[in-house]
Amino acid sequence: MRWVGSILILLVTMVACNNGKGEEPDEESVFRYESFTGRFKSAKVPYSLSDTALLNNKDTTAIRSQTFIGFIPDSVVAKLFTKPSKVRYMPIATMLASNGEQYFILKAESGNRKAALLVTFDKEHNYGAALPFLIPDNDAKTTQVSTLDKSYSIVRNVSSRNEDDVLMEGKDVYVYNKDARQFTLIMTDLLDEGDQEVINPIDTLARTHKYAGDYTVGKRSLLSIRDGRSAKELNFFVHFEKNDGECVGELKGSLFFTTTTTAVYRQGGDPCVLEFEFKKSSVVMREVEGCGSHRGLQCLFEGTFTRKKETAPKDPKKGQDDLN
Repeated sequence: MRWVGSILILLVTMVACNNGKGEEPDEESVFRYESFTGRFKSAKVPYSLSDTALLNNKDTTAIRSQTFIGFIPDSVVAKLFTKPSKVRYMPIATMLASNGEQYFILKAESGNRKAALLVTFDKEHNYGAALPFLIPDNDAKTTQVSTLDKSYSIVRNVSSRNEDDVLMEGKDVYVYNKDARQFTLIMTDLLDEGDQEVINPIDTLARTHKYAGDYTVGKRSLLSIRDGRSAKELNFFVHFEKNDGECVGELKGSLFFTTTTTAVYRQGGDPCVLEFEFKKSSVVMREVEGCGSHRGLQCLFEGTFTRKKETAPKDPKKGQDDLN
């Protein structure tokens, strides 16, 4: 009968082990603030992160909590990555303010693309907002450093040397509005690159819809419309510069038609609401609700953009015929 006793002991041990596992929920199914915070290295303000340090960061220990990942608005991630659902998040550092608010710096990565995000929680551990903290570019001449200063303002600096070895600098300054639960741009000092081309991140998308195309006003403002998932949903990218470049706005997202000629941008987690009125050869854009996190304080997303005439591609055979 000894073997019977041995089996009973083994069964009791297995049950105890299974019960023990049940007491520790999997990270993917349960978000626990204390264990989440413990994954970040504690830091003090002022805290700075450079583009070089971010790109050289080799930590691949990803945050798997789907609850936390769900906090970050698609409107934030979609501006940085083409496939938001494929982005991985890695902890970098955390700072605790005297009022109980906690700031987290995360590395966001998808393929070869990297960026740093700043995420806030209040003293009751409720999610606040997310902001792109640092976005490395592909220009070897520029250097970027983002800082969370002693007043918990976010300062994003970019510097570059021109052909004459003259140092040019620009910066954006944001503050966190805890009542509105959003970051607000309070100052923009543009890098002196007036001739730099505006990069259109959706330029390669199809443009078969009757309203798809590029619309402009002035030399430095662009509204680009491209095909979406259906005839009633289109992709758009808008970049504008006003007041001699002192106020800049930029936004990428999806617009949805409410009538045959009007459409709106409204994204969950983003208080910004835009309205688009399509005419025969232009688009009138209006800011319906606050889009301060996407622009400077002294300007709005508004204006009439005129459709840019598309240049037909050259026929290489025609050129050969002319030479013969």
